[in-house]
This record gives sequence, structure tokens and C-alpha cells, in this order.
Amino acid sequence: MRLIMGIDPGSRVTGWGIIQTCGNENKFVDCGTISLNEKSLSLRLLTLYNSLLRVIDKYKPQDVVVEKIFLGKNADSAFKLGHARGVCIMSAASKQIDVYEYAARKVKQSLTGSGAATKEQVQLLAMSHLKIKQKIALDASDALSLALCHAVEQKVLAKILIAEKGVFL
Repeated sequence: MRLIMGIDPGSRVTGWGIIQTCGNENKFVDCGTISLNEKSLSLRLLTLYNSLLRVIDKYKPQDVVVEKIFLGKNADSAFKLGHARGVCIMSAASKQIDVYEYAARKVKQSLTGSGAATKEQVQLLAMSHLKIKQKIALDASDALSLALCHAVEQKVLAKILIAEKGVFL
């Protein structure tokens, strides 16, 4: 059994989600968003750090997964997002938790079969896979999608390692 925490970083809203993986089964544990309403970036980053530490301390995940930066048209937004990502990574590292990173396109492809899927399509499939009945925020479902993608990737890597050693499942 492993707990995986996905984090969808943002400089205004950060989504997080926790899943439990055991064998081929993934179960929903919890998810939410962290609203960063402070005026200064430094205070938003401090709030993000403290909030993530509370979630990490509560659930004690073994792995943390953070979305890689997608470079858009606005350089200032990309820099702020980079700072938020750094805080997410530092939060996990401060608790000696392994951090993994996946591009949004990889996560979308892992869940939907298409790297061009919409956020809503990814949300629908993540909620369906984890049997979530209540509506959740898009940022939280993105975080859960990151955790699910990581769970799948880890299972594939384990099978490859076993096959390389000459043992087949």
C-alpha cells in the first residue's frame, strides 16, 4: 500500500489530491485546493508552503507528484508558477519524500488516451476511476490525475524491472 499526493501548482490556487494504491487498485483518499489570496507573492508562497506541510503531515504520502511547467505566452505568470512549483517540491523534500514530475500532456494521455484532452474530460475520468460522486474543483482533479498517472507509471516500471530480470508475470 502506498499513498501518493498529486499537486497542481498555481500562484493563486493550488490543487492537491491523495490516493492510495495497492496492487492494481487505486482508491480516493482526499483532495482540495489551497487559495492564495495574499497581495504579495512572498506571502502567497509562505501560505502555500505552510498549507502543503499541513496536508503532508496529516496524510504522510510516500510519493509526491508535481506538474511540470507549461510555458505559455505570459513570462511573468510562468515565473510565478515556477516559484509555486519550487515551494511544492521544497515542501515534500523537507519531509524527505520522493518527488516526481509529469507534463500535463503525459497525464492527460495516461488517463484519457489523448494528450489534448480537456481539463473537464480528465476530471470526469479521474472521478470515474476513483469512484468520486461529489463534484470537485478542477485544480483538485488535476492533482488527483497526477497521482493516478504516477501510480500507473510506477506499475509499468515495476513490470519492466521484473521482465529485465527474466521473471514474467
